[in-house]
Amino acid sequence: MRYGFWLPVFGGWLRNVDDEGMDGGWDYARRLTLRAEKLGYALTLIAELNLNDIKGVEAPSLDAWSTAAALAAITEKLELMVAVRPTFHNPALLAKQAANIDRISKGRLTMNVVSSWWKDEATKYGIAFDEHDDRYARTSEWLDVVDGCWREQGFSYEGRFYHVKDNILSPKPVAKPRPRLYAGGESETAKNLIAAKCDAYLMHGDDPETVGRKIADMRRRREALGLPPMVFGVAGYAIVRDSEAEAQREVERITDVQQSARGYANYQQWISGSKLEQKISLEDYSVSNRGLRSGLVGTPEQVKQRIADFEAVGADLVLLQSSPQLEEMERFAAQVMSN
Repeated sequence: MRYGFWLPVFGGWLRNVDDEGMDGGWDYARRLTLRAEKLGYALTLIAELNLNDIKGVEAPSLDAWSTAAALAAITEKLELMVAVRPTFHNPALLAKQAANIDRISKGRLTMNVVSSWWKDEATKYGIAFDEHDDRYARTSEWLDVVDGCWREQGFSYEGRFYHVKDNILSPKPVAKPRPRLYAGGESETAKNLIAAKCDAYLMHGDDPETVGRKIADMRRRREALGLPPMVFGVAGYAIVRDSEAEAQREVERITDVQQSARGYANYQQWISGSKLEQKISLEDYSVSNRGLRSGLVGTPEQVKQRIADFEAVGADLVLLQSSPQLEEMERFAAQVMSN
């Protein structure tokens, strides 16, 4: 199992706790990432949102791509998975930008392709917002252009959304055959697109049995297309404590929705703008990306067993969130990853 972590570009993951003891700025991101690399974490996911959907739209949030470039220059081993939303990026220009960061990192850049869901954010930044299936149609073309620009010199493309003629992109990425493309989604449209055009499938938090069914489904889709096996990752919010009772007390603290409701309206937009397979609970609302559903809560032995259960159903990667991130990642590395 590989262990990755979400970079806390929003200053935390808890919608009910205002101050999580971790600053959402560059200094904290830098310190956390360098320490995580020393602790043995394999990857960081750098989320892309121009507004803060967890702490409220007025709260700060780091820009994903400039942060990824800065981290590429100061890290040595860590995979840098930077989120990218086709709605916000011209594909040929993004391919150039990504190739440059990949060069800086010596081949460690990967991308998490996200079809945008937040209409208010697009409006505030002057970006046209497509409805769900149109967003995935755009993403499909976008992926074709990015891949074409990386692979070919003189690449041309004529589509509904994008038109490129005789593109020249030099130098090409270091990573071969291309930087790995991750993506997640639960609609039929999303899953078909990801199986056909991406290299890895990311899932929100869920129990191992549910994750296993999703992996089996995506494997069938992939095999039907005659394509190589995919990488599978699942999100999880980790609470490791010396006793199960201590862990449950922390769950109760962070899921108390009465503490703060600043991000609730934005979360409701995400629910309505996405086609999710399962009903969302207030507990899911409290922690980003349905992280508590993964069940990485309890004693070190319980969490290790849960990780083993995910590995048994085919997961290759766990993407961790925790709060406060640095202290909890130190604990997780020492008590769960150590043996």
